[in-house]
Amino acid sequence: MAGHSKWANIQHRKGKQDAARSRLFSKLSREITVAARMGDPDPDKNARLRLAVREAKANSMPRDVIDRAISKASAADAETLDEIRYEGYGPGGVAIIVEAMTDNRNRTASNVRSTFTKNGGNLAETGAVSFMFGRMGQIGYALGAGSAERVFEAAIEAGAEDVESSEDGHLIWCAAADLGEVATALEAALGEAESAKLVWKPASTTEISELEAAQKLMRLIETLEEDDDVQNVTANFEMPDALMAAL
Repeated sequence: MAGHSKWANIQHRKGKQDAARSRLFSKLSREITVAARMGDPDPDKNARLRLAVREAKANSMPRDVIDRAISKASAADAETLDEIRYEGYGPGGVAIIVEAMTDNRNRTASNVRSTFTKNGGNLAETGAVSFMFGRMGQIGYALGAGSAERVFEAAIEAGAEDVESSEDGHLIWCAAADLGEVATALEAALGEAESAKLVWKPASTTEISELEAAQKLMRLIETLEEDDDVQNVTANFEMPDALMAAL
């Protein structure tokens, strides 16, 4: 029985990983399709599409899946997707921004509101928390890209505004409008990045120090991320390492 139980656990984890990967590919494909529909289907002539394709490649999306997502933009029966931003507060007063793409605004709004309510948060009006964040370009490199000094020099030369280097890698920040140009310049200097995307960067953070609040917050974020209509979830929380380990 022990062997069977272990195999069942392995299968369960693999199933969750496969489901998460499938959701990620779906969200990336949706962004590629919308980007191609709003601009030129050629990534070289469409900055948003170029960044979406770059992000897809960084997450190992197959080339044929990327090509299908681009082709889907010009299909006669292509679904119309609206981009919507929701803002609210989670447990402990954490500010949360939810970005969604949907073909049914009522369904998505209802699902997002319900998720906030059921997990100790509350949905607020647009603009209620976004002032606590800045819209920035974020480019990620692995440690192997070079030393902190080399990456910093390359980033500044490329037009970036800041660099954060840690044991997890290098995060390079730039103005949102400059993301395409900075990413291209960095690729020439450091090689292909692990990620290049627009994000909401918190101007300030809220510390979560109690386990119960942390569990509720993570459950809220995970449930939001599992919604098929939700593209990105950003929150301005900080947790002590010990609490993160406990989670």
